[in-house]
Amino acid sequence: MNPLHAVPGAVPQPPRSGSLTQVRVEAPGKVNLFLSAGAPGPDGYHPLTTVFQAVRLIETVTARRQAADLRGTITLTLAEPDPTVPTDATNLAVRAAALLAETTGVGDGVDLLLRKRVPVAGGMAGGSADAAAALVACNALWGTALTQAELAGLAAELGADVPFPLHGATAVGHGRGDRLTPLLARGSYHWVFATSAQGLSTPAVFRRFDELTPAAAAPADVPAALTAALRDGDAAALAAALHNDLQPAALDLRPQLAEVIALAESAGALRAIVSGSGPTIAALAPDPTTAAAVANALNASGLVAAALRADAPIAGARMVG
Repeated sequence: MNPLHAVPGAVPQPPRSGSLTQVRVEAPGKVNLFLSAGAPGPDGYHPLTTVFQAVRLIETVTARRQAADLRGTITLTLAEPDPTVPTDATNLAVRAAALLAETTGVGDGVDLLLRKRVPVAGGMAGGSADAAAALVACNALWGTALTQAELAGLAAELGADVPFPLHGATAVGHGRGDRLTPLLARGSYHWVFATSAQGLSTPAVFRRFDELTPAAAAPADVPAALTAALRDGDAAALAAALHNDLQPAALDLRPQLAEVIALAESAGALRAIVSGSGPTIAALAPDPTTAAAVANALNASGLVAAALRADAPIAGARMVG
């Protein structure tokens, strides 16, 4: 049970009503620098060890107080309509606002405006960033005053990837990826993300991983070479240490992704790998000029929907207005 939920017999105390009329929050997408998966447990989930890095592909959620006669509902509007993104109660941002309201006893409702920049269904936690941004925005708008740790607890209820966009920067994730430990990362890293026109189902990738790989009972530890590369700000050493257990499964389901990896590396990327469960390919470049050349080559190839440049690491969810 969430520790924030009221205990039986307790007298619920209404939260302090917020005085703001609008709050805008930005939250980052992520790239997995390292991902190791163990054998699935009785609950069907694979234990993970992963290293997340927050990238400058930003989701923006604006939470607006509703008119008095409309209070009590949670609505979501997309700044740029996209038929692949739901706007009903299944959207993670709507679910985040609903969970915060239920937990704290708020009945005001909220109108959410969502501007997406993280590729949809690309393995970069765009939906999770939306949920993290909605939690921070509604917490401020409603004046519920939950701490970062309390928000992280709600984030973990919403999904394994949701706590990280709250945290940002670089972190090791354990369990389902939701138990985070900060990781020192010096310098700035230059990424190119090659997106696909069609998504790749995360459950399907994990099923194929189980078929292809006799998974170890527990995931592997983060290699010392990777943590040393981050500590030293050494992009070339980091590239050599990048690893994703799910890459063979993603390439098996979508063989053409191997061509994207090969093209990115031939265009100058230090290394290119599948990001998370895919289908996005993450290419690490040594500098901004090379990143631009890699993006241009990918965009001209016809192999990708788009190639997006982003630096990393950046901060987690934060109010910007």
